[in-house]
Amino acid sequence: MATATKQANFTLPEDLLDELKALVPRGAQSKVVGDALRNELTRIKFRQALTKSFGAWGRGRHPELEKGARQFVRLLRKSSRPTRIARS
Repeated sequence: MATATKQANFTLPEDLLDELKALVPRGAQSKVVGDALRNELTRIKFRQALTKSFGAWGRGRHPELEKGARQFVRLLRKSSRPTRIARS
């Protein structure tokens, strides 16, 4: 399914535009620029998410992790195991 498109007017460094024109056929230039922009925006959003979430698992918010994540996971796994009923 084709995505709707709109024309945009922006400037590029001359050397970058020259390289684009030299390497990419005229009909594919918009796709190359669009793909590159989409990849860069994804990278920017990922970096923002990392920055925003940094420290979210700190001790102040999660004291249950005081002894480390490994110990906490072991306790979770142990508590979720079914208990055996002793037979007499």
